[in-house]
Amino acid sequence: MSLHLSRLSRLRLGKPVFVRSCLLHSKGFSTFLLQTSPCFVYGAEPCGPRNADLGKLIIYKANEYDSHHLEKKVPMELVDRKAMVTIGSSHGWVATLKDDGIVRLQDDLNPAASDTNPKRIPLPPLVTLPHCQTKLVTNVAMSTSSPEDEDCVVAVKFLGPQLSLCRPAQANSKWTNIRIEPPCFYSSPVMYSKKHDMFRIPGSGGHLIGSWDLHKHKHNPKIQRLRFKNFPELTKFKRELLGSCCTSQHLVESRTTGETFLVKWYRKATSGGDLKMKTKALMVFKLDEQGSAVYTEDIGDLVIFLSKSEPFCVNGSSFPGLCSNQVHTFDIDESALVDLEDSSIISWVDAFGSPYFIPPQKIDS
Repeated sequence: MSLHLSRLSRLRLGKPVFVRSCLLHSKGFSTFLLQTSPCFVYGAEPCGPRNADLGKLIIYKANEYDSHHLEKKVPMELVDRKAMVTIGSSHGWVATLKDDGIVRLQDDLNPAASDTNPKRIPLPPLVTLPHCQTKLVTNVAMSTSSPEDEDCVVAVKFLGPQLSLCRPAQANSKWTNIRIEPPCFYSSPVMYSKKHDMFRIPGSGGHLIGSWDLHKHKHNPKIQRLRFKNFPELTKFKRELLGSCCTSQHLVESRTTGETFLVKWYRKATSGGDLKMKTKALMVFKLDEQGSAVYTEDIGDLVIFLSKSEPFCVNGSSFPGLCSNQVHTFDIDESALVDLEDSSIISWVDAFGSPYFIPPQKIDS
């Protein structure tokens, strides 16, 4: 681990900080917004036999890649790989699904949230559509930063044809269940596009994007077909390598620039007795409204974060020590950093029980 961290530190310039002060201007007045750095949840240090079900949260800050042991106490089951109760995360909220069939949104793993008064929001009982299943979840996405917002919509994408949406803050909230017909969307993750005000799913292979909302696209999704351009020339070895990998597609939207990217993540099982998936390549395509997907090695000041959470972007310049034009990835058995300019990859293979990147969180001052 120490070798991995030292190699990562050499890629970063500037003094890293956890709390960032951003100057905002509104109607002639200047205010300061305090927010945390992007981070990932490494685990929790058990509190001891008297509180065996609790642990102190351990995080890694993306602009430092150094562990921080917090005083914040969290349920150990949320960071235990064997417990398998978490099904996704969005905006710092983690979603759990236990045997009772109730999805709950919790802020326990959010380093900026209170541990003395954690929020646990149960969603309506799941309804399984005919010939679908609601046990295996691809991921979870939210339209706003908190399920307590009146207009927040939560999306749960199940493995297979079912996509379920609900508004937790509304009285008598219930699920709107959507059956997705094209099989290419069955295993893909869902994300919320603020730009389009819809939930979007990339099809397997990345050639189609399906978009849904709670109303007009319930039965007739908006389908966009992509045309790939500027695809890089690959050597025979690289083509064979990519062909041997497991590939996943991810949509991510920059809230600051309005840009949308399609990321193709190529992973391959390691050799040996303990099989783990390791990142072998990553490609980023910039999308436009006409359906062009243009390969790029330069996303400017942006940094992309992919994990079991809903993907997100930040501006690297907003967080000293965070290098731009990179993609951070995080899964149950690997943390990796990909530099888009030269396609270099630094990978850290380990076992993680809560493979979630937490986007910047506001801190009440």
